[in-house]
Amino acid sequence: MQVCGVDEAGRGSLVGPLVIAGVSINRSKIRKLKSMGVRDSKKLTPSQREKLYKKIIKFADNYYVAKINPPTIDRSVNKHDLNNLEAKYMAKVILKLNPNISYVDSCDVNPSRFGKKISKLAKNNNVKSYHHADSRFIIVSAASIIAKVNRDRAIQNLRKKHNIGSGYPSDPKTKRFVKNYYHNMKKIPNFVRSSWKPVRIMLNEN
Repeated sequence: MQVCGVDEAGRGSLVGPLVIAGVSINRSKIRKLKSMGVRDSKKLTPSQREKLYKKIIKFADNYYVAKINPPTIDRSVNKHDLNNLEAKYMAKVILKLNPNISYVDSCDVNPSRFGKKISKLAKNNNVKSYHHADSRFIIVSAASIIAKVNRDRAIQNLRKKHNIGSGYPSDPKTKRFVKNYYHNMKKIPNFVRSSWKPVRIMLNEN
């Protein structure tokens, strides 16, 4: 039996993609993930995640990564449809991996509703959706590591050309970068989510 975990990274970020990752492993091998040191990516350092990333992609029977760019995110946010966008991409990952059962980390306040939505989109009735699934199910922890490393690499690539800080709206360096870029270029860069509140406020002020 193939068991799949699906998680995201970068949902709340002002900069860069929202990354959805899935990992599929035979049920008999899942315990091995724990002995490898796999756990929720938020509880690991960047170097620990990088090491585990390499181990997971070698050990997994299959994995898949989907990236949602800021313009696509903006279109969904403007329609108040971000949860549906995430469900659509999680379903895409599940369709690609074709497991017997999937565990997903729910962004919806109603995990059951979110799971049913993904099940319908993926044409797969065996989708289990939970809050904090990345800390409850080790297969989702593995997916969280794959998602986070891919997200971090995307941000590192942007940092080669731009002083964007962490990319999160709470970071003064990130907000300063967006403000200065807009002041100089008279536009928002395509790797920044213009639908996010700090950017909308800045645009309204101008």
